[in-house]
Amino acid sequence: MIGIENVKQQIDGLEPLKALRLMTELFPGQVVFSTSFGLEDQAITHLIFSNNLPINIFTLETGRLFPETYYVWNRTMEIYGKPINAYYPQAEPLQQMVNAKGPNSFYESVDNRKECCGIRKVEPLNRALAGNECWVTGIRAEQSVNRQFMDDLEWDEQHQLIKFHPIFNWTLDEVKYYINKHNIPYNTLHDKGFPSIGCQPCTRAVQPGEDFRAGRWWWEDQDKKECGLHELIIDNK
Repeated sequence: MIGIENVKQQIDGLEPLKALRLMTELFPGQVVFSTSFGLEDQAITHLIFSNNLPINIFTLETGRLFPETYYVWNRTMEIYGKPINAYYPQAEPLQQMVNAKGPNSFYESVDNRKECCGIRKVEPLNRALAGNECWVTGIRAEQSVNRQFMDDLEWDEQHQLIKFHPIFNWTLDEVKYYINKHNIPYNTLHDKGFPSIGCQPCTRAVQPGEDFRAGRWWWEDQDKKECGLHELIIDNK
């Protein structure tokens, strides 16, 4: 396996498209991109699909997404004519949780919410990443306090792969400009005050001046607003 420091040296200073193409050359057939169909993910999807990059795109179908998310998912497949692989939660643990605690137990405690995220998102993600060497994401530094301490290229100890955020240093305005310039389909909830869009019961619009992630799990403390998909990584290997 190629060391992360070696990859950092080769990728340093490259624009997102060139960086993504390099990753496919370094890890042929083992680069995947996870999309939740937000603005950032749609920009990266366009980079991948319009340039025919050999990167498999997948999404986590939690069963609790907004209708607008399903629309942009379908529209994206129609426009680019390429597949987006869906990973669903396993039926048995999902049924056990809902039967024991009800469909909205995540409102009752952080532990319950993390349990729900674990079943609907984290476990399916583990299956999606298995056997791959590079995980591409739409993370940007300004999205949350925790993410400002991340780097655009990291070693993911849990999944034993390199994690790459090609538009990590883009501002939200830059993302929007790119979306408009290339006429990329996007989730219309972004026009209604939803900067970050996840499961419908756990996402609301934010008010002017509120933090970017204020609309996600709004009933919890700000420093707890990660679902387990993107843990803070301090020591890159």
